[in-house]
Amino acid sequence: MIAKTVDRVPVNTCASVNEAIRQRTVERVAECAARGRTAIDCRLEELDAEWDIERLLECNASIACLIGVTLGATLDRRWFILPGVVAAFLLQHAIQGWCPPMPVLRQLGVRTASEIDYERYALKAIRGDFRDIAGKDRRTAAGAHTAVEAARF
Repeated sequence: MIAKTVDRVPVNTCASVNEAIRQRTVERVAECAARGRTAIDCRLEELDAEWDIERLLECNASIACLIGVTLGATLDRRWFILPGVVAAFLLQHAIQGWCPPMPVLRQLGVRTASEIDYERYALKAIRGDFRDIAGKDRRTAAGAHTAVEAARF
């Protein structure tokens, strides 16, 4: 079963964990909205630096592979099994959206890029970044440019 890219992590995450992540996002947006534009600007900068689950899994897998290769080359060849297992889990995640570390990372609140973007666009909407789009003809180059600039990170 090959899952859709956007849905594959949430589909393989417990519903209560997905809901907790969504609720924390709503709370952060509400808090920033109440504190004003400066808080929204600061939060948007934080979101630009936030690591999504894909990046964290890639980093985790790379570290495990490097450790396995190093230990295999210096201590015992059996350590070469580790990079193979990690590669298999990474492939499973790419295809299905699940791998062994994912439930732990999701429980810790690590979000997908789409979940981070939901918060980003909610904050940008509250800040008024999309207000100029309504007045433009979206079928023109100027309208498209305005929309892209409003959505730009």
